[in-house]
Amino acid sequence: MVITNTLGTNEVDFDFVVVGGGTAGCVIACRLAEELPNKRILVVEAGPSDWQDENILQLKNLLNLLGGEYDYNYTSTEQEFGNSHIVHSRAKVLGGCSSHNGGIAMHPWEYDCKKWAEAGVEGWSFETFTRLVKKLRNTINRIPDGQRNPLVNDWIESASKALGIPVTEDFNSEVVSPARMTAGAVGYLPVTYNPDNGHRSSASVAYIHPIIKGDEKRPNLKILTNAWVNKINVVKDTAAEVDVTLQSGQRITICAKGETILCSGSIDTPRLMLLSGLGPREDLETVGIPVVRDIPGVGENLMDHPETIIAWEMNEEIPPQTAMHSDAAVLVRREPANAEGDDGTLPDMMMHIFTVPFDTNLKRLGYTSEQPRTLFSVVPNIPRSRSRGKIYLKSADPKEKPAIDFRYFTDPEGYDEAVKGIKKLRIADAGVFPLIPTINLMLTVLAVGERAAEMIVADTIMRTGDVPRDSRL
Repeated sequence: MVITNTLGTNEVDFDFVVVGGGTAGCVIACRLAEELPNKRILVVEAGPSDWQDENILQLKNLLNLLGGEYDYNYTSTEQEFGNSHIVHSRAKVLGGCSSHNGGIAMHPWEYDCKKWAEAGVEGWSFETFTRLVKKLRNTINRIPDGQRNPLVNDWIESASKALGIPVTEDFNSEVVSPARMTAGAVGYLPVTYNPDNGHRSSASVAYIHPIIKGDEKRPNLKILTNAWVNKINVVKDTAAEVDVTLQSGQRITICAKGETILCSGSIDTPRLMLLSGLGPREDLETVGIPVVRDIPGVGENLMDHPETIIAWEMNEEIPPQTAMHSDAAVLVRREPANAEGDDGTLPDMMMHIFTVPFDTNLKRLGYTSEQPRTLFSVVPNIPRSRSRGKIYLKSADPKEKPAIDFRYFTDPEGYDEAVKGIKKLRIADAGVFPLIPTINLMLTVLAVGERAAEMIVADTIMRTGDVPRDSRL
């Protein structure tokens, strides 16, 4: 079987171990199994499989997943400017956040790619991202007319008139157009889903489910679910083994002969590195973890899209038509041109709408009502936040949630972007971003998975002399 909750004692040697079966991890595992059929690939996922689970597959059910069994349900530390202990949902299920979010599929922006290049990142140009997005297996659709809410239609028209921005039928076409959407836009969002059955087209659905169904034969791939990675064992500056606790409670050691690829996301990848003794010496010694390598940057440079919720209680029921309750958005310029130096009139404010109560944090703060409420919400966020936060451990216990300090609205003026590597250890998730992209992250993370797989395949062929799949007879 492709998916299992256990491994035999004779099954612990693999060429590649992918830690985290999330948005990037599913892409990488699929592509490595496809391109390197002689190499054994293992994915270790802390959560369960999403296979045939309608609770996860139905995109409209996304709000019911928050805070439940498929959610790590992290909260922030106390923030300097109040509204502290904010819920920060992170998916604990095969497919990661692509199995847990609204499926918004926004193409990476050229401006963000240029900023990455200015930060010293090579090989991630706008042209490269455009190629990678075209390569994705995910189904990206416009929301059909029958699922468009009349109230949302009115909101789009009103926003266009009030803000003086055009209505778009396709945000992504605007992003790749010569104008690069510098005038802003409002409209329905592109979504990774199947409009006919309402199923999400997550990383697991697009890349792993065809293998589970048997449509694609990948005998060299195994996915270990409900398994917790405690640490990476590093021997002589080389990532050699992965320490794992199975669902049964049994603790095993898995050998990665080629590479260990960390795809646990922007929270849990640095968390795992710290638990493995890879991070700032002072932070590790504070919680009693032996220092394997002093790497000052681990856990730093945490970025997010800060947002708030403006909710209106409606006098009438909101019409039911929807794809996932947050179907439309507006991107608009609020600052003067070139406020960031070279960003022209590029949108610097994004606002989503919700046609169902999106009030998880409001309830936690005590704003509750005994009566069911009909709410229409606008959720503005800051696309290119300048604040930099930090993740750090509260103890050496792998099961204890880390401290997550976003440092919202603190805007420091500089940070250390240097990374010191460990041999045979690679990071391939949102944690590699030098700067947070303007738009929703999922498509960018999927593209990172595709590009990382290309790099790993090329490195493996160069190192071992393996013949790539397309060259085989």
